[in-house]
Amino acid sequence: MSTPVDDTIYDPFSPETMADPAAAYQRLQAQCPVHRYDGFDPPFWSLSRYDDVIEALRNIRTYSSHYGQGPNMNSSGSMQSDPPQHTFFRRLVQKAFTPRAVADMEPRIEALTAQLIDAFADRGEGDLHEGLAYPLPTIVIAQMLGVPEEDREQFKHWSDANVAALGSQDPTAYAAERRALSDYLLVQADERRALVAEGRPLPDDLIAALVVAEIEGRRLTNAELLPLLIQLLVGGNETTTSLITNAIVRLTEEPGRWARLRAEPHLVDVAVEESLRFDPPVLGLFRTTTCPVEVGGRTIEPEAKVMLLYAAANRDPEQWDDPNTFSLDRDLDALRRHHLSFGYGIHVCLGAALARMEARIALTHLSARLPNLRLTGEPERIAPFLLWGKKTMPAAWDPPA
Repeated sequence: MSTPVDDTIYDPFSPETMADPAAAYQRLQAQCPVHRYDGFDPPFWSLSRYDDVIEALRNIRTYSSHYGQGPNMNSSGSMQSDPPQHTFFRRLVQKAFTPRAVADMEPRIEALTAQLIDAFADRGEGDLHEGLAYPLPTIVIAQMLGVPEEDREQFKHWSDANVAALGSQDPTAYAAERRALSDYLLVQADERRALVAEGRPLPDDLIAALVVAEIEGRRLTNAELLPLLIQLLVGGNETTTSLITNAIVRLTEEPGRWARLRAEPHLVDVAVEESLRFDPPVLGLFRTTTCPVEVGGRTIEPEAKVMLLYAAANRDPEQWDDPNTFSLDRDLDALRRHHLSFGYGIHVCLGAALARMEARIALTHLSARLPNLRLTGEPERIAPFLLWGKKTMPAAWDPPA
């Protein structure tokens, strides 16, 4: 069988695309902005132009989330669904992520960041992924959920398995890890249900809040509770870890950027937003068409998986000046309004404010305490094709005198 023409233009799983997705997206926009890939089961389409991506994010009737936001057909429900189910479950958890709730966490995150950096700053070298980028968001979301900090290593392993399954041709390969996470979370939920039954006070955490939440006059079932908890756990650590590592790469790859951030610390918010635009931790997520839809002169069939490429939209030359240059001189408000790294519309990332704050605090502390920061080796990419981040970050800096 001959290779489909579309697949010669863009193969999302090729080593070249995995190493440099941005270059692949430039080819897509120039040659095939509405692309069908037949090398996956089921085949999927990709939209790479800003206008097409944002229209799909707006048009939730045509581009449904009901069958999951990965390339495989599944229905986990919860917030990965369409209204009215999505609306209900989002309201259950959004109080934990309001601007006020996030602001209340800032002192604790500041202290945690300082503590983590204290452990390695004097060494003058180390892996910044292991030292800060991974433990910081993992501990924060574990505290929010109400599970012990000492379980963070296991949480990270389970979270990675869930993310890998999301983009895998064979999600069953991760069944054991996914079941272990589910079992663990249900034990945590049952402990809180026991407190309710005994009339004892509940801890102030998300698991407790969801255990006592009601839908149509009844408590949530395990089938309803688990997808919520898993989405909060996975979304609360992997993407923020990648945001921090991606920002460090760009701020250190060009001589003078790190020194400029140290000299002009007010630029930290621009650095975070430009990193989100230039290197979004989530390259894109999927929707499923509910009817035939014409896009860019092509017809996407009903019940087709469609990947909305946030990363490509974020560098669309029709929307951005000099889109393939990382710059600390971009307008902060324009960046926040325009990039799609947290999605758009009803499915915009619930934890966006928390992720921004964690990244801002991490970069502020690192730039203040690690002068002459530089990478000492090539960081290793995380595996899932739909995500972009590093799982190693070997670095050196000038230790304190």
